[in-house]
Amino acid sequence: MAEIEREAMEYDVVIVGAGPAGLSAAIRLKQLDADLQVVVLEKGSEVGAHILSGAVLDPCGLDALIPDWKEKGAPLNTPVKEDNFYMLGEAGQFRIPNFPMPPLMNNHGNYIVSMGNVCRWMAEQAEELGVEIFPGMACSELVYGDNGEVKGVVAGVFGLESDGSYGPGTEPGMELHGKYVFLSEGVRGSLSKEVIAKYDLQAGKEVQKYGVGMKEIWEIDPAKHKEGSVTHTMGWPLNSNAGGGSFIYHLENNQVYVGFVVHLNYKNPHLFPYMEFQRFKHHPMVAELLEGGKRVAYGARAITEGGYQSMPKLVAPGVALLGCSAGMVNVPRIKGNHNAMLSGKAAAESAYAAIQADRSGDELNDYETAVRDGEIGKDLKMVRNVKPMWSKWGLTASLTLGGLDMWTNNLLGFSFFGTLGHGKNDAESTERADRHRPIDYPKPDGVLSFDRLTNVSFAMTNHEESQPCHLRLADPDVPVKSTLGKYAEPAQRYCPAGVYEVVEKNGAPEFVVNFQNCVHCKTCDIKDPAQNITWTTPQGGDGPNYPNM
Repeated sequence: MAEIEREAMEYDVVIVGAGPAGLSAAIRLKQLDADLQVVVLEKGSEVGAHILSGAVLDPCGLDALIPDWKEKGAPLNTPVKEDNFYMLGEAGQFRIPNFPMPPLMNNHGNYIVSMGNVCRWMAEQAEELGVEIFPGMACSELVYGDNGEVKGVVAGVFGLESDGSYGPGTEPGMELHGKYVFLSEGVRGSLSKEVIAKYDLQAGKEVQKYGVGMKEIWEIDPAKHKEGSVTHTMGWPLNSNAGGGSFIYHLENNQVYVGFVVHLNYKNPHLFPYMEFQRFKHHPMVAELLEGGKRVAYGARAITEGGYQSMPKLVAPGVALLGCSAGMVNVPRIKGNHNAMLSGKAAAESAYAAIQADRSGDELNDYETAVRDGEIGKDLKMVRNVKPMWSKWGLTASLTLGGLDMWTNNLLGFSFFGTLGHGKNDAESTERADRHRPIDYPKPDGVLSFDRLTNVSFAMTNHEESQPCHLRLADPDVPVKSTLGKYAEPAQRYCPAGVYEVVEKNGAPEFVVNFQNCVHCKTCDIKDPAQNITWTTPQGGDGPNYPNM
């Protein structure tokens, strides 16, 4: 690798990831100084291709960044008109009244959106300001300076041989250097993971926690459509097997977002999150809504759930973590996009001040302070105990004690519980298979529920097959020799895209990685009990091609 020569381009700020955090940072930098050289690198084939979110958007981030977003045509077309919360049993449901909910749970003033389309619009705003945006450019390496600071990234490596070596058709990519590098890769980004480990940014913080979120877009019977309706459910089919729940959002054009989240700290390795999602759609309340409709898109991704106490230190020399790279999701609200935008704005303001002072490559401590002491910190601190309560004491305690905790934080500014810890990480939470019963899942009917491979085709994911597998096994023997016996090899089930299989070959089990199916959710990197799987970036442009997730 040392002999590879690459061209280098110099910028003031290099931003990895064209999500809401990265684009907000780019826009704010150019608002502050039109002469700043700002570049955004996006691994998806286009901006929005890898964006998947619920999403009910709190517009406070856009209000702060682009106050006239309505006049500029931002695609926030469906205001929330009603909020519904249900506890499900197998055959029925109980509606939880809205009045006991703390004010932060009210979606009045929020919008049902496609975050992919919001990001496409934000990219247009950024480009009008002079930001350079390069889609299809995966950032595969960090570049370090002489003093150990992050000074840039390697992007645009194409045509590697299947063993990862450079061949005659390999394009070695470019180095893009910046006075500061912003990592806004989303959940469990590979460069962010490297930075957190290298600079020990998680020291003194709680472990990060995650969920896996799966989502389908349905076109339904217009007679059943209620534009602006927002519904969340808990309980069946997960019950005590795992934490999580669903969302059903009615947007425009008779479309409905149907989503399901499973917290990844579940103990039973036989649990099959994707099949829990498919089973959920057969609940009478959901089946009645979807019958006569058709599914038009599918996708999945991990969600950061650790919250306030799990956010790592946000800065290291030359680099800052933005949005979900650090974990800024408000779990009970199921919202993080507003905080991602606010973090991008704050990082931009800190970098601008540093560049004005002729600084570069140091720690943007003003950004750290702005996040923890500002609106993001306040938003996350009020709900910091809901996730650990759910993990430790179950759903009922989370609803009652978590609700009480949010009320006292909201009204009095303090918690009777202090700040609870999370305990084990999600990989360590997995218990041996012989301690749990296998779960019998109904076969998908092809009408309301679908097998994984059929659904993955609706993510329009694609990977060049001759490239190296981007899902790296530290030890290829571990799945068959260790996790298959101990944990019934849960990768077969926790992956929502059917990437991992155990097949019989010559009378013996063999672990197969179908990396072409990958939708870049990163669940394997998080949940694998042996921590033997590392997700890395495939070549740029590969992966899902979400239309309006």
